[in-house]
Amino acid sequence: MGKIGFYGGGNMGQAMISGLLQSKLYIREDIFVYDAYGPSLESISKRFDVNVTHTGDELIKKSDIIIFAVKPSILSEVLEHVATVIRKDQLVVSIAAGVTIDTIIGYLGKKQKILRVMPNTPVLVGEGMSAVAANQMVTTGELDQILAIFRSFGKAEVVSEKMMDSVTGLSGSGPAFVYMFIEALADGAVFEGMPREMAYEFAAQTVLGAAKMVGETKEHPGVLKDRVTSPGGTTIAGVKALETEGLRAAGIAAVCAATKKSRELGK
Repeated sequence: MGKIGFYGGGNMGQAMISGLLQSKLYIREDIFVYDAYGPSLESISKRFDVNVTHTGDELIKKSDIIIFAVKPSILSEVLEHVATVIRKDQLVVSIAAGVTIDTIIGYLGKKQKILRVMPNTPVLVGEGMSAVAANQMVTTGELDQILAIFRSFGKAEVVSEKMMDSVTGLSGSGPAFVYMFIEALADGAVFEGMPREMAYEFAAQTVLGAAKMVGETKEHPGVLKDRVTSPGGTTIAGVKALETEGLRAAGIAAVCAATKKSRELGK
């Protein structure tokens, strides 16, 4: 699969490197990393034993695939700096939220192979959900390469770029919403007398198991919910309370608000 370079060695970059090594999709010798913050490079070198470079230009020259794992606010500055170094045969991958392919083309040109990917923070535990969009210069084989990379630390699907804002609102921001729900479930259990640490463990495992049921059975969440709700039982009492308090409306509103913000950031 050639050599891969990570321009940016923060949490997301390190999570991806870890996934590539654990899946054995890449060997250490074929992974390069550059970060403007020297201590991060030292930490990455010690943790993963991969190649580190001391300039962005050096990273690009040694890589076939370049993943820009930097914050959206500095991506434009980075692209402006490296535009003359990037070759047309290289795959350019951006994980910067809100930065469109057209924006990247503005710096690198229409003939550049460009992919925009939106991963989420569960890549840190090998359970990420990534959306991948590509311009017309990217071949089917090259797209498959990128999918393989992002599937090494979770799931990845091809989407049209116009869906990226809703992807950001759902899978990008969604983990925070789920963390809040887990915290709320645990708070309820603590109120009823369960120790805090035990409450978090029970709540987290309950959400994990329920999510796995949806993913593996492919059944509608409503069908799975109905199987747990016995007539006049404890679950239907809880379901009624959630409906009264507006859980569904709040979930929909959260995703829509995050999606709207993503659109605004991309303008």
